[in-house]
Amino acid sequence: MADYVIRATAAQGQIRAFAATTRDLVEQARISHNTSPVATAALGRLLTAGVMMGCDMKGEDDLLTLKIQGDGPIGGLTVTADSRGNVKGYAVNPMVMLPPNEKGKLDVGGLKEPYVGQTILVTGEIAEDLTYYYATSEQTPSSVALGVLMNKDNTVRQSGGFIIQLMPGASEDIIGRLENKLKEISSITT
Repeated sequence: MADYVIRATAAQGQIRAFAATTRDLVEQARISHNTSPVATAALGRLLTAGVMMGCDMKGEDDLLTLKIQGDGPIGGLTVTADSRGNVKGYAVNPMVMLPPNEKGKLDVGGLKEPYVGQTILVTGEIAEDLTYYYATSEQTPSSVALGVLMNKDNTVRQSGGFIIQLMPGASEDIIGRLENKLKEISSITT
């Protein structure tokens, strides 16, 4: 596999970041579970988040489970990751089909009606909801971006994401510069 996760710190420890490219992982999940394009995008985003969040765990035997449950058409997603970068997951209804959203993209947000034990999923867009989770449950200002780009033949062209977090005591200058850089990002898959 050509996939990888990078863990980094920047600005003299004021910022910590995880970035991952997960094309092979998501393509293998697509093949194994025979997922539709929108289910592939949703599961791929959660797998990508899981592998990065797992790499943040301290203990060698620690496990993380991300579970999205709801009464939307996908039914739910479950991903389990460990601290060594191993991750697996599945969609309850892997064959769900939805028309594209207003931007012509896979409508992962249209899969919502979800509620999770620890926090409410606000938008159904996995990256936005994880950003909300970090802010409310972990009290860690974060930016999460996740993306899966599909080919017309339902194979995965690109997949990946990042989690960028401000550490306690981050200066206003660093916060402002980071916010400006984040505004320049148009799409995680490009």
